[in-house]
Formats: sequence, C-alpha cells, structure tokens
Amino acid sequence: MKKHILGLLLLFCGSLSAQQSLQSNGELQTAMVNADYSVSISIFAPFAQQIILNGELTANQPQPMVRDTNGVWSYTTAPLSSDLYLYWLDIDGVRALDPGNSYVIRDISFLYNYVIVEDNSGLYGTRQVSHGTVESTWYHSDKTQSDRRLTVYLPAGYEQNRGKYPVLYLLHGSGGDEQAWVELGRAVQILDNLIAQGKAEPMIVVMPNGNMSEDAAPGYGIDGLVRPDIPAEHRMDGFFEECFPEIVRFVDTRYRTIRKADSRAVAGLSMGGYHSYWLSLNYPDMFGAVGLFSTVYHHGDMAQAVYQDELGKLTKLQTNKPLYYRIYIGNADFLYMQNVEQRQLLDSLQFPYTYTESAGGHQWTNWRHYLADFVTHLFK
Repeated sequence: MKKHILGLLLLFCGSLSAQQSLQSNGELQTAMVNADYSVSISIFAPFAQQIILNGELTANQPQPMVRDTNGVWSYTTAPLSSDLYLYWLDIDGVRALDPGNSYVIRDISFLYNYVIVEDNSGLYGTRQVSHGTVESTWYHSDKTQSDRRLTVYLPAGYEQNRGKYPVLYLLHGSGGDEQAWVELGRAVQILDNLIAQGKAEPMIVVMPNGNMSEDAAPGYGIDGLVRPDIPAEHRMDGFFEECFPEIVRFVDTRYRTIRKADSRAVAGLSMGGYHSYWLSLNYPDMFGAVGLFSTVYHHGDMAQAVYQDELGKLTKLQTNKPLYYRIYIGNADFLYMQNVEQRQLLDSLQFPYTYTESAGGHQWTNWRHYLADFVTHLFK
C-alpha cells in the first residue's frame, strides 16, 4: 500500500514538473499586437545561430531577430496600419513557421503565419454583428463532365426569410481556388461587417474554382492530397468563360437570387480580373457591374473565340448598355502598365469606368481593400 502511495506521489510530482515546464514555455508570447499597433514576434530557439523574420510584417524586407541570454529571439516591427499580415521565419537557412502562433494559412504551395492588426472598427475581424453562412457545395458541369466545387456566402438572415438576393461572383487569381477569398481575402468578415454597418447591401457571394483542370482546391478534389501549385492547363484559355453560364444556372436554381443583370456583378483579382473582363464582353446581358482588381488583360490564349474581337465587343457594349466598371491597381503592381494601356483603350471609346489607384503591388493587402470598396457600390 505504501509503495502504491509512493508511486502515485512520484507520478504526481513528475506530472507537476512537466506542467510547470509547459507553463514556462507557454509564457512566451508571440504575434503580439502592441498598443501602438506594432507587432512583436518571439521564439525560443537556444541552439539557433540566426533567425530572420520574413513577409509582410517587415514590408517583405527580411529582418534579423535578436537573441537574448535565455535563447529567446525577438523582433518588434514599426507601428503598422490596419490589415492582415503574413509572415514566416528563416531559421539557419530553413523556412519555418512561428511555433507559438497557431494561426496558419496557405497561399499556393506555401504556409504562412498571420496576424491581424486593427481596432474594433476594422473589417477583417469577427465583430458583434449578425453573421452570414459559408458553405462549400458542388455543381455538375456538362462541359467538363464532372462535379465541381464552389464556396458560397449567404448573408445574415438568408435562412430566416424568403426574400431574393443579388449575387456577386468573386473570382480568385492564379494559384488560388474556391477558398482563396474566404481564407486570404477575409471576404466573409468584410461582407458581414459592411452589411451590418449598412454600407453594403445584403448579397450572395459565389466563389468558384477558376482552374478548369481541377475540380476543387487541393485536398478536396478527386485527385486527393496533391501538392498545391499553379495549374499548367485551362487557366486562361477561354474554357472558364465558356463554362461559366453553368455556374449561374446552378446558383439561380439552388439559391433565392434576383435573376437579372442589374442584380448580378462579377469581380476578380489578377487572373480573376481577366476572367471577369472577358465574361463581361462575352455575356453583356449577364452582369450589371464588373470589378477589375490588379487585372491581367492580355496573357492567355488570345486565339480562342471568347478572346476575339475585343474592340467590337466593347463598342457594342458602349452602344447598347455600358456596364458599371471599376478598375483598381497598385502603383507598384507589375501589371500597372497593362492597366494604363487598357484605360487608354476604354478612353478612346469613351467607355465609362471608375478608376482607383492605390499604393503597393500585386498583393492581398490591396485586394482586400478593393473588395471592401467595390461591394459598397453594388446593387444600390
């Protein structure tokens, strides 16, 4: 009996020691947003020779972290503006995540830690407002002879009433998929918060997979756990535009939508802007508004029929019913000159559009801001 009690005491003491050890390690806090909106990153790595902080926290300028006598490496950024910031660590030449930050996100084939810097009025955090519903669903495509996955945002109150809603079709860029706008773009939080503030109309948002060689995001399709990458086929060859009406028919059948052009909009970033632009030219009666975020205009297989007669299609649109175009681009974006040339073409036709030029380049920081602005102008 005494031996049994002694064993329990030893087990308890060992457990307590382990708990104290875990608690001690757990006291090290990282990805801390400070009162001045700077961010502090810390990692316990006593045997590391060098740790470098990379990513958006340091404006994509690698910064060495400083080690103290206890083996804790630290770095505090300058005060940051409200946004979501991706970062990662380089530990002795090996790319690594911050082990103390559980918040991880994938962009193409890379994983990043992230931190959100904003006050209670920001759009990217979850607030005390009514929340919409996000669902992943599948539709059948006769043209691809397969089922395809898309993500749908339903505004708060959709399940409780029988009203009909306008629809925004929101398209991702190269390397993205049907989850990109939800995960990297914070589209759900942006819509929830702007609708609650009365700045955006309640709307359904449909986010399809624009990679026609894939049925779903990596890990969710029939190919299983494939390595995420930018697909080599069927990205900008006209096939997405050809198949797109199938998505609209599915959405109009499954959800309570307002089935007219003035209650539909399409927008996208980079490749998604490319698709949005050509969809608007090829289906002039499908949409009432088009958002072009950091758009590539002439990159795909321009020999395809859907990409032919651009001038004629624009002229027809201008004569019959010009759509509401909003063009967004960063002044450091590698596609900036393409956007300058495209605006010159539109100006030569006196084609109406609204133009917004921001700082920065081809990055999610800009695309989140563009979405937050674009949706406030829709369906008024």
